[in-house]
Amino acid sequence: MPARPRKTTAGGSPGSYAARPWLAAYPDGVPRELEVPAVPLTRLLDDAAVAFPGQSAISFLGTRISYRELKDAVDRFAGALSRLGVGKGDRVALVLPNCPQNVIAFFAVLRVGGIVVQTNPLSTETELRAQLADCSAKVVICLDQTYPTVAAVRDDTGVEKVVVTSLADYLPTLRRNLLRLPLPSARARRRQLTADLPRAAAVEHFVALLRSSAPVPQAELDPARDCAVLQWTGGTTGRAKGAMLSHTNLVANAHQVRAWLPEATPGHEVTLAVLPLFHAYGLTLCLTSTMLLAGTLVLLPRFDLDQVFAAVDEYRPTLLPGVPPIYKAMVDSPKLRRHDLRSIRACLSGAMRLPLDTQEAFERVTGGRLVEGYGMTEASPATHANPVHGQRKPGSIGVPLPGTDCKVVAADDPGHGAVPVGEPGELAVKGPQVFLGYWGNSVPAEQVFTSDGYLLTGDIAVMDGDGYFRIVDRKKELIIAGGFNVYPSEVEEVITQVAGVREAAVVGVPDRYRGETVKAYVVPEPGATVDATVVRDHCAEVLTAYKVPKLVEIRADLPHNAVGKPLRRLLAEEAASQSGSAAPAVVPVTAAAKKAASATSPAKRPSKRAASPRKAVAAAGDVPDTGRASTAARKRAPKKAPATPVAKKAAPRKKPQDETS
Repeated sequence: MPARPRKTTAGGSPGSYAARPWLAAYPDGVPRELEVPAVPLTRLLDDAAVAFPGQSAISFLGTRISYRELKDAVDRFAGALSRLGVGKGDRVALVLPNCPQNVIAFFAVLRVGGIVVQTNPLSTETELRAQLADCSAKVVICLDQTYPTVAAVRDDTGVEKVVVTSLADYLPTLRRNLLRLPLPSARARRRQLTADLPRAAAVEHFVALLRSSAPVPQAELDPARDCAVLQWTGGTTGRAKGAMLSHTNLVANAHQVRAWLPEATPGHEVTLAVLPLFHAYGLTLCLTSTMLLAGTLVLLPRFDLDQVFAAVDEYRPTLLPGVPPIYKAMVDSPKLRRHDLRSIRACLSGAMRLPLDTQEAFERVTGGRLVEGYGMTEASPATHANPVHGQRKPGSIGVPLPGTDCKVVAADDPGHGAVPVGEPGELAVKGPQVFLGYWGNSVPAEQVFTSDGYLLTGDIAVMDGDGYFRIVDRKKELIIAGGFNVYPSEVEEVITQVAGVREAAVVGVPDRYRGETVKAYVVPEPGATVDATVVRDHCAEVLTAYKVPKLVEIRADLPHNAVGKPLRRLLAEEAASQSGSAAPAVVPVTAAAKKAASATSPAKRPSKRAASPRKAVAAAGDVPDTGRASTAARKRAPKKAPATPVAKKAAPRKKPQDETS
């Protein structure tokens, strides 16, 4: 039946959202209220350097940098930036992976009052050109390996100075010298870490600037009003734009994350940074939260499972923020038994749903706690998490972090106020971590905030009576098929129960009669063959008829964002462009085919899927998954499926719509 109208109440009535029932779920030691200091973001580093000057701030490929050394490098590089003409409000783009130069440059830009522009080092020329031109970046700091892309767009963007560095610059002296040996192994390693620059390249060199510059003091600024970071995001409108995060936004979110870990000990925590620092998730969960704790940040420039295990062995990390594919890759690896992961005490997982089997397996091998959370770039990014110690609800994103207020509003008209508890609507959040707005006021405020100042997240959510929230789906990715609401994540969860399915994404395809038709993109496990008929047959057994995909496409891969989340928007655009024409990879399953498949379908059996190395790699930004499917993946049609369908996993009890995450 069509979605029925929902009753609404103005602003969250007493006893519901306004009563903040989530506070009862806070474990001992987690504050109910949060006082955010009005300080520049650089204060996190400064305070750590005073309290723990000799503590290792950064560990990188065998190099250790103490807090005293890090602060000195930041102050001197700030002096270098000042010499290059960078002052208050100027934008400086970082085109860097996880490395010491990233951290040094980040705080140095803030020291002179500039604005850090976070950029994916795997960006294409088109993407980088648009971002640098949009924000009028004055200086770019990049690797020698990414310099060709920067050089290609420099004249089009008004960039005045380019500073180049190399991953080899911060290797230990012995390892750096070994790279110069005339041996094949040394040459191969050198190619991995460095790249030659053109002779006439008009660049400044990071290390030379650092050595020749004098420290400068912190610039005067207003932490609540002055932008610290421009973080690129698709937001709720799809087009990439710069989210302006103030110093207070980022300081607040670091304190909120720290408050959620009451057992964390300043000066003793070790964070393994496999998440990219150029992403808001890695920025807060790895960099700023660790600085607040005066902990050690172990930087990995890319996700490599062997390097992750080696870092665990050497540094004994206590905190490991990540995404589900990373945790799954670790627990499914045959090398796991050779490594002791019991130093890991707490992990916050975000970006996508955390499967219960991954959570349980990871906790068995570590003895620590892995909990699911939620956030968005516009909220610096964290807003929710399950308690690390206390009641958690699998499938939920947990409860709002200290200082955060939430409500669920009518998705079709947010101005009408909150929907009753237990009913789906758009999640709206308010707190000190919520951003200033988009760069250049590119989106009107009324499209971003409610009239009472809540940020509209664009996610459909449900809050239960205990104050725990569950994400149903993206508002703009909701499919209306014949007047019925179809939430893509619900269908995707059912599809991934089919044996041999690694990943699935569901979108709506324009349909002149039904409004939209449900289409599923399915990626098999490496070496597996998945029959489109079986996928649809299984969906028909578990889902209501209008939710069953009418079209199923088997393909080699999906486009992902920097933390490995499938980009349905791009798939929907692709599907819309193909609608009305026959695409060879699309399999519309007829009733006759379904009947034939049912007659030959083997008995159901549970199937344990192997980890997806590419998905785990993409989650840490190691491959160019910047929102585009590879050319090969878009053009390559799958091989014809065999006549015998693939067995299905045992289907779980069907969940009601508002319990789907």
